[in-house]
Amino acid sequence: MRKTWLVMMAAAMLAGCGSGPAASGNATLPAEAARPTDWAKFRDGFVATWFKLDPANAVYQGKHEFDGQLPDWSAAGLKRQSDFLRDSIAEAKRFDPAKLSEADRFERQYLMKVAEGKLFWLDDADQPHRNPAYYVTGGLDPNVYIARPYADKATRMRAMIGFFDQIPNAAKNIRANLKVPMPASFVNYGVNAFRGFADFYAGDARKAFADVSDAALQARFAASSAKAAAAMKSIADWLESERSRATTDFALGAERFQRMLWATEMVDMPLALLERLGESDLKANQEALAEACTLFAPGQSIPACIAQMNANKPVGGPVAEARRQIPLLRAFVDKAGLITIPGTEAALVEESPPYNRQNSAYIDPPGPFDKGIPSVYYISPPDPSWPKAVQDGFVPGKQDLLFTSVHEVMPGHFVQFLHANRSPSIFGRLFVGYAYAEGWAHYAEQMMWDAGLNKGDPETHIGQLANALLRNCRFLAAIKLHAGGEGQQSIESMFRNQCYQDEGTAKQQAARGTYDPAYLNYTLGKLMILTLRRDWEAKHGGKSDPKGFHDAFLSYGGPPVPLVRQAMMKEARPSAFGVDPK
Repeated sequence: MRKTWLVMMAAAMLAGCGSGPAASGNATLPAEAARPTDWAKFRDGFVATWFKLDPANAVYQGKHEFDGQLPDWSAAGLKRQSDFLRDSIAEAKRFDPAKLSEADRFERQYLMKVAEGKLFWLDDADQPHRNPAYYVTGGLDPNVYIARPYADKATRMRAMIGFFDQIPNAAKNIRANLKVPMPASFVNYGVNAFRGFADFYAGDARKAFADVSDAALQARFAASSAKAAAAMKSIADWLESERSRATTDFALGAERFQRMLWATEMVDMPLALLERLGESDLKANQEALAEACTLFAPGQSIPACIAQMNANKPVGGPVAEARRQIPLLRAFVDKAGLITIPGTEAALVEESPPYNRQNSAYIDPPGPFDKGIPSVYYISPPDPSWPKAVQDGFVPGKQDLLFTSVHEVMPGHFVQFLHANRSPSIFGRLFVGYAYAEGWAHYAEQMMWDAGLNKGDPETHIGQLANALLRNCRFLAAIKLHAGGEGQQSIESMFRNQCYQDEGTAKQQAARGTYDPAYLNYTLGKLMILTLRRDWEAKHGGKSDPKGFHDAFLSYGGPPVPLVRQAMMKEARPSAFGVDPK
């Protein structure tokens, strides 16, 4: 997912929840004299102010006048952001929907939900004080200056020097904000991420600009990167010193988890009903896996069948295999007429940097203001500290990887962001939600299998189902960890025993669930999209029209799926599934 996580993540993980910097003057909107006279002026003012409050996100979107800047994570900066979001919601509510066009009414709801979602992470979940992921995904990654050739290297190098110069002060604010003791999984995540940043700043980041032949610039770069690396290492060392006091107090609690679903995704179904939906989808995928295994590995157990599929490792490694897979997937999408693929942009495949390997794969697409820039599909190697058998198990089989490539690139996130970056709404281009993005990419996996990818080959089906089961366990893990009182160890067992994940993936995913409570959105989004497609096609005569549905769905950019459903189905109110399932 796009690393607003958005990242995306998602990501992409805590999408759209970066903190805000000090801006000159008053960044809030309550004064009557500052009230807009029309919707477009207000909307554009919201975006402009948000870029000032979160310049790292602005850079990610391709607004390079903000190059080198970081959010203000001081107490005053965080309050400024919170005040701005609350005032924006109040101001948006003052617009009479009856006096707005249909498109403006939609944007008004979209804007309010974006602001409400950001406020949830900022204030209700209190992420700046509780979770290192808030900062790790909120602006500390300088990869945009390295991976995107939006300007010559010397220009990007100067931007990165400006970025490095901001890091020591940012580190002081991070250290002041984070409360200890914190959960052990948060400590592990933070130590790995901040230490990874330190290594990257002083290592690969320097190597990326080693060919710039300006001695003075190289000297400045070396000095600034060394100070930035030291600042990141100091946070990692501090968190490491807190390991002995670490807790297991990571849960949001049932009420806050329910508020998260509404604030971020417009889903108001009771958690018990959501859990039943997740269990039902898990059971259906387990049964489909058992059937596929009788064809692929007759007489063997499900774990042995999965192991046989995963034993077919990619020749030359997963990066080389993914590079082979993408053009084949593109040819299948075109031949089957599944979706419009706009533009001529490319998707490159690379090994993920050491500081961002908490998930096995992700894509980094350019923002809407960067033109002609390729996306990069990153694939993570196993943790070298794991035993060799665990490392070997972490490397996916060819067909498992095939559906990761479907998810990340074709026709998953890469194609989705090609559409989002061309959305008629500026909000659709800038604010792509977690369940919309990950729901689409996960939906694309099943859609490609259903459309006939590899013509019913059972090994391919097992690869698709292995990915589906991973997301089934994420869905249930999020609810159980944050609303059901379960611990990390039991969730790790669930990933291994019910969703047939290897030991390394199970450990990684159980830990992720503690600091990424919204990772249920993969399956939640997929189920909402499947239901919407069924109902939309029924409303349009009952004929299957994948391209018509997919192009229509992706045209909205990335709002909460219930809002898209309301618009596409012409329903009276947003809802996750129309008539809520029983």
